[in-house]
Amino acid sequence: MSTASEPGGGAAVDERTARRVAEAARQTEWRLPSFGKQLFMGRLRMDLIHPHPRPPDEAAARGEAFLRRLREFLAEHVDPQRIEREARIPDEVVAGLREIGALGMKIDEKYGGLGLTQLHYGRALMLVGSTSPAIGALLSAHQSIGVPQPVKMFGTEEQKARWLPRCVNEISAFLLTEPDVGSDPARLRATAVPTEDGREYVLNGVKLWTTNGVIADLLVVMARVPESPGHRGGISAFVVEADTPGITVEHRNAFMGLRGIENGVTRFHDVRVPADHLIGREGSGLKIALSTLNTGRLSLPALCAAAGKWSTKIAREWCAQRVQWGRPIGEHEAIATKLSFITATSYALEAMVDLAGALADDERNDIRIEAALAKLYASEMACRIADELVQLRGGRGYETAESLAARGERGVPAEQMLRDLRINRIFEGSTEIMHLLIAREAVDAHLAVAGDIIDPDVARADKVRAAARAGGFYARWLPTLVSMPGLGGKNGYAGFGPLADHLAFVERASRKLARSTFYAAARWQGALERRQAFLGRMVDIGAELFAMSAVCVRARMDAGSGGRGLTPYELAGAFCEQARVRVEALFEALWRNTDARDSRLARRVLAGEFSWLEEGVLDMSIPGPWIADSAPGPSRTADVHRHIG
Repeated sequence: MSTASEPGGGAAVDERTARRVAEAARQTEWRLPSFGKQLFMGRLRMDLIHPHPRPPDEAAARGEAFLRRLREFLAEHVDPQRIEREARIPDEVVAGLREIGALGMKIDEKYGGLGLTQLHYGRALMLVGSTSPAIGALLSAHQSIGVPQPVKMFGTEEQKARWLPRCVNEISAFLLTEPDVGSDPARLRATAVPTEDGREYVLNGVKLWTTNGVIADLLVVMARVPESPGHRGGISAFVVEADTPGITVEHRNAFMGLRGIENGVTRFHDVRVPADHLIGREGSGLKIALSTLNTGRLSLPALCAAAGKWSTKIAREWCAQRVQWGRPIGEHEAIATKLSFITATSYALEAMVDLAGALADDERNDIRIEAALAKLYASEMACRIADELVQLRGGRGYETAESLAARGERGVPAEQMLRDLRINRIFEGSTEIMHLLIAREAVDAHLAVAGDIIDPDVARADKVRAAARAGGFYARWLPTLVSMPGLGGKNGYAGFGPLADHLAFVERASRKLARSTFYAAARWQGALERRQAFLGRMVDIGAELFAMSAVCVRARMDAGSGGRGLTPYELAGAFCEQARVRVEALFEALWRNTDARDSRLARRVLAGEFSWLEEGVLDMSIPGPWIADSAPGPSRTADVHRHIG
């Protein structure tokens, strides 16, 4: 078992230890080029994303054929309001999804799956998400972060042959979070202790918010292996059979949205797992999890893009038919700005998702930053879109779809979409964690050359040598941010027609962003990592620039096909104008803000100096036991676990 002296063994873990554990799990090498990384370094590498990558004809045909089957199944067999009303996905729906191959969309054909491209997998999730986000969560949690992806990436050939065919028909779940451990893996408490004969590991611990965990057949579990003779130890990844003795699902969680999601609390009590169920090596669990998420994070942006496209349709129809003061409300400027934002941003979200998916399929680029930016940006902007849609529809936006239908109106689930989307800003990396994750990658080049200068543990002589290396790097790099030969301003982007000026803006803003990062590193040095509000704005600027780049590339591709004429350019242009306003405001806020004062005030709030403000209200919270210290609950019985055979 884990002891108090081990990180995560119940003892408090200091900040340096926590950061060291997270840093050790980070993928540090960059073997392939990255558009996102170059963007943060002040270089707009359009050659990495233009022309827009396209899947091979055979893969495209296979993907489109499946999308037709999926569309037909969803339209004929899924009642989204029943899922919302009953807070569960009917067994026959899951069985139908299995029958058409939806559980194996990303699994290679040689293992019985469909072998879809990431591009078509994302489009499939858009279809599903527009029908029922709960089904979208089930499918994405199973395939993007569940057993199929880590086994595909890190499993042995024997493990792939054993589990991937099962994942075409069975549901899997990913178990990392614990009641007291969220984004700080150094404090992980779940343990996997090797038996004396080395044939098994014994798992103990509690996992929280286990999406699909209530109904899963296979689990990916992250647990800490103690260091011992013959065992390097560390956080490790295991595939665990969900019906193994000692596993109990103690609670099925309920949420403000995604009411059909099968998410619970899972306890492991002396669960024996064969040693050959270890994925990769001991101690590689976090690296496996993070690597899996590099592509797996694209599932949530696809669901967000679906919400945007659906919102565009609903907003257009409502703004055209609803008349106030003698005109359709969409013709009033206050409403027109909202309709324009919804429509233009939805186009950009789809452009980001498709571009990142196509880059993942192309396998010539490292997309870890692009995927993270897409997740961050799409989850934030989709929530804004949903909020604006509710506002546009007024009382009808706040009223439930079933209530609207019951009194004879069209049952538009606008308020449900707002509730369903809210979780995307939290799970698979909260907005705040995504800011820090992306910022860490964005300043990686600086740390590579100057990290020893700001590291308090580095000897003085090493700091001097590091300073010399850093001087050489910045002497070469900084001038490129002022006079770097590029495509020559907007004339160099002439092939993009009316969008040329916007791409020239992206190029200038990219250089300004890189300069700002350098100035911040010089000003705050090692304390930069604590300037989380600054880093968040820096990342938000990068996200806007990536979105602008993606939508321009997408518009050029769309304008050349489908008989759309210049309308894609018009839509992309509107988005870019809106994004430029946001970018300029973010640049201004980098240096003019209330961050320091806010931090001082927060410390005083934490000290209780303003507790008088809380007087005059009642706290209606429901008291309950702390789950990590409670006794083992019921076994996986029918009232909690719904096995779909």
